[in-house]
Parts: sequence; structure tokens; C-alpha cells
Amino acid sequence: MVALFLRTRVLHPDSEIWLTGYNALRHWVREHGDAQVPLDASVGLGEDGIAYALGAWVSEQRRAFRLGTLKGWRTELLNELGMVWSVADAGFWKNLTAARAYHSVHGTLAAPKDTVVEGVAVGQWLANLRKAGGLGKDQERAAERRAALEAIDPEWSVEWQRHYATARTLLAEEGGLTDVLPGVTVHGFDVGAWILRQREHTVWEGLLPEQRQRLEGLGLTPLPAAPAKKPAATAGAFERGILALEQYRARTGSVTVPRAHIETVVIDNQEHPVRLGVFLTNNKTRWAKLTADKLALFAALGLEWPAT
Repeated sequence: MVALFLRTRVLHPDSEIWLTGYNALRHWVREHGDAQVPLDASVGLGEDGIAYALGAWVSEQRRAFRLGTLKGWRTELLNELGMVWSVADAGFWKNLTAARAYHSVHGTLAAPKDTVVEGVAVGQWLANLRKAGGLGKDQERAAERRAALEAIDPEWSVEWQRHYATARTLLAEEGGLTDVLPGVTVHGFDVGAWILRQREHTVWEGLLPEQRQRLEGLGLTPLPAAPAKKPAATAGAFERGILALEQYRARTGSVTVPRAHIETVVIDNQEHPVRLGVFLTNNKTRWAKLTADKLALFAALGLEWPAT
């Protein structure tokens, strides 16, 4: 107490009014165990218990801190009490504790969206963070948050890792069964189509060595290389549709095609207009009846429609 008195009243005689708010915050921390003070919070001071607007005082300290006008020694004293400089940051670190608890059990932060840990909706929270700008607009703060998440799971934002974790959980529940067909979904994700796509020869060859090793650990192996495509001149309607879809995705980066769109492909120097939107709609309708080869072709292009 003597040291505190010296650091405020004697060395800084102009701080008596500020010290009133600081002492009120000290009482709050002793009573509540933290410095997360609601804006409308008040505490009683003195023997008469006169109400002091602590929430407003704390808000003013945050404002001065953001503007860079809060004196260094005041910042130091507030930090010693665990001052919450940003309400948003306080929520992040609280949720991070729940995320860490999830990782200690599952070994990953690839949590389904409906996952709740210690009353915190961890799954939805992580999904929000993975979105563009989800870590916040402030670059320094975003980098700090990203580093904190990567310290728990370096692959927390890698989509492949999240899908792998879902497949691993399903295969574990199925006793190692690897023949999971497209249409088998977990938390809305078509695990069967994803597994089939990873095993497709060209996709498998494009995976990182550690990714192939993880899949092999689940008992998954690459499918035999697909036979050479039939000569373009004899390509049927389905093959022309796949060729048109490949061409459309290469040009636009998307496989979302308007129903009325017509994509023209060139085969043996002849142009063939393909009603690509209709082609996709028709195949989506009879998705459950498609052969494994056709499903693999769609999966390789990133289409994983559920069975209808």
C-alpha cells in the first residue's frame, strides 16, 4: 500500500481523482475475481457507500488508452489488476480457453459447428474466425489471435485438416471401415464424397506427403489410375459435360453454374455447345444413381452433392 501511495499521490499529486476510480476497480476485482466491468456498473465508496460509476470510469480509461493519452504508470497499475482493454479481446481469450479444452480431448480444432464446450459455442466461434476478416480488421490484433490459435493447432484454419478430422472420427466409429460411399454425411459434410476424392489417383498424387501418410493411417489407399479417356471424337454427352465443367471452372474458379448457361467446348476442331447448367441439374437429380466413376469425376472437380 505504501508503494502504491508513492506511485500515485506523492509522485503524481494530480492523480487523486484518478486514484478514486482505481481503488474502486481494486475493490471490484477483489469481489468479482476479474476486471471485466460492465458499462453500467457502480460500486459503493466510503462508509456512506456512495455510488461510484465504475463502468463509466473504466470506459474512459479504455478511450484514453486507445488514443495514447493514458499515462504509462497508470497503464501499468491497471495491467496489474488484469485490466480488460477491449471487450472483444476479452471474449476471444475466454473462448480460446474453451477451444484449448476441446483440443486436449480431440487433438484438433476441427470442431463441428454445433460443438459446445464449457458453455461456449466453440464450433461456431471457430467457423466465424476462419471466414475472411474473422480475426478482426486490426492487423496487429489479428496476427496475435492467429498466433494464439496456431499455438494450439497449427492447422486450425486448414480446410483439408477439418475434413480429415471428420473422416477420422467417422472411420473410428465404423471400426476402420474404409468403403464409405458418397452421401454419407457427418454434421452436414459429405464424408464419403471427400474420401472418394482423396483416393482418386490424380488427387492423391497432388497431396502433401504428410497428408498421404495421415490417410494411410486410416487405412485409405489410392484408387487405381483411371483408364485413358476415350478419344475426343467419340466422347459422349456425359464426357462433354465434364469437359465443359472443367473448362468453366478453369476460367471462373467456380463450379456454380447458372441453369441457362451454355459452355462451348472444342473437340477435334469442332465446337460443341453444352447446356452446362442443365447438365448439372440433371445429374444432381439422379445423384444417387450415378456410378462410382462418375461420382469420382464430380468429386475431383469439387462437387459433393448429397444423395437425393
